[in-house]
Amino acid sequence: MIDLDKIDVSNFLPHRPPFLMIDKVLTLDDEHVSTSFKIKKDCLLVEDDYFNEVGLIENAAQTCSSIVGKSFFNDDDIEGEGANLIGFISAVKKVTLFSCPKVDSTIISSAKLTSRYDTDSYSICSLECNIHEGTSKLLSCEMNLVIKDLK
Repeated sequence: MIDLDKIDVSNFLPHRPPFLMIDKVLTLDDEHVSTSFKIKKDCLLVEDDYFNEVGLIENAAQTCSSIVGKSFFNDDDIEGEGANLIGFISAVKKVTLFSCPKVDSTIISSAKLTSRYDTDSYSICSLECNIHEGTSKLLSCEMNLVIKDLK
C-alpha cells in the first residue's frame, strides 16, 4: 500500500513550481484520486485575487493524471524513479464552472477514471473531475488524457 504522507507529488508529475497545481495527494487507487491545493497570491493563474478558470482546469488535469500515472510506478517507489512520464490533455469534453476560489483558499479535487486504453508505452483515458472548496462545488469536467512513458 502507498503511504501518501511520504509522497512528494512533484516526483510523479512533470510540472514544477510555479506551474504545479497540486500540493498533496489525499487518496489514490486505480480508479479514483483526490488532491488538495492551497491557492497562493503569487500563483501564475491568479487574477484579481481569484484562481482563474484555466487554473481550475489545469488542477483537474494534474489530479486526473495521478490515477493513470500511478500504474507506471511500483507501489514502493515513493521517489518516483520508476518511470519518466509526459502527459497531455487530448480533449476537454465538458466543463461546468460554478465559481472561482479566492487566494488563500484550499481546493479539494476528486477524479474518477471512466475508461482507459493501454499500450506498452502509453495510456489514453477518459476521466471525470469535481473541484470543491469546502461544501461549494467550483468546477466539474470530463477530459481525455494521453500519458506516455519516455523510458
